[in-house]
Amino acid sequence: MKTILIPTEDHDAMPAVLEAARLVARTFDSYMEGFAVRPSLGTYVTVEPVSSLAIADAYDADMAPQARAQFEAFMQKHAVPKADPAASAYSWAWPFTDPAEDSFIGNRGRVFDLIALGRPGSAAQNPRMAPLEAALFESGKPVLIVPPTAPKSIGRNVLVSWNRSTEQAHTNAFALPILRLAEQVTVLTVEGGATAGPSGEDAALHLRRNGVKATALTVKPGSRTGGEATGEITLEHAASLGCDLLVKSAYTQSRLRQMIFGGATRHVLAKATLPVLMAH
Repeated sequence: MKTILIPTEDHDAMPAVLEAARLVARTFDSYMEGFAVRPSLGTYVTVEPVSSLAIADAYDADMAPQARAQFEAFMQKHAVPKADPAASAYSWAWPFTDPAEDSFIGNRGRVFDLIALGRPGSAAQNPRMAPLEAALFESGKPVLIVPPTAPKSIGRNVLVSWNRSTEQAHTNAFALPILRLAEQVTVLTVEGGATAGPSGEDAALHLRRNGVKATALTVKPGSRTGGEATGEITLEHAASLGCDLLVKSAYTQSRLRQMIFGGATRHVLAKATLPVLMAH
């Protein structure tokens, strides 16, 4: 987690995104890079029910300077030094003057270890879905999705949502640097909400062999069924265990199927009140 990309725009979760990225960067002595992001011009952003329809015909030219000012003011407030090109250390940079479209997040993100974004919502002041989709499906890297309330810690007490899928295995691998430093890691499996594959205890054992203090927990859904129930149960356990990070794969089912029938990813994106590390 030595390099963190922070797409920056005006939404209510941006201060929390910056703080979450800073907490990770402080832990790993990381470089943070910001740039102003804007919707693709002249297009409509395809969205799910958890996000708002964003019309991109009129982009305020003042937004890019405002985004940069917010980013730089945050870094200066927290005494984060400017990056030295010759060194790899806790630092920041804003290398691009002009704003970039959503697709740039996926392109630029391929040479970063983590992308930090706000959790999408339906209100106009909430983060948009398009930046998150670009990060998840185009970068090949994990995304830290942050709710509007800034976290006080990240990665001390972690819940891993184990659904036995290939996507979750990839997400676990991305999360290993954080998981190795955690004081507590719980590998949660919700019966009926998992594909065929290794058990939660198998996943916890794999993590323990990689230096993670992991324990397995399998729960029954009771009368609740379906993907959204799995997401609901996952968030309930994250809250009851006092977790400060959820590690979860994104869209084990197709996005279209989740839009029609509901799914754990959709529920978590709509309701999570803690940071979520996601990958596809």
